[in-house]
Amino acid sequence: MRRLYAWITGAAGGLAAYRLLHRRREPPIPESGPEPDSRADELRAKLAETQAAEESETAAEPQGDDSPEERRRRVHEEARGAIDEMKAD
Repeated sequence: MRRLYAWITGAAGGLAAYRLLHRRREPPIPESGPEPDSRADELRAKLAETQAAEESETAAEPQGDDSPEERRRRVHEEARGAIDEMKAD
């Protein structure tokens, strides 16, 4: 029983020593923050333009004025038009 206990404590000690010697060191924290990326500003501007365009398109569409059947027909016609455009290419 003493040998088993000694073997287990030796293995645990070895594991602890291994982890202590091989632990990852955290990189130093830079004193100044990262410089702002100009691409982020460009992407924000493009996103704002896209959202504005989507809002204007949504406002142009009738909301709740047509029946589900009319809406279904309109969606199918738009889909057929898109398919025809893809086949033409």
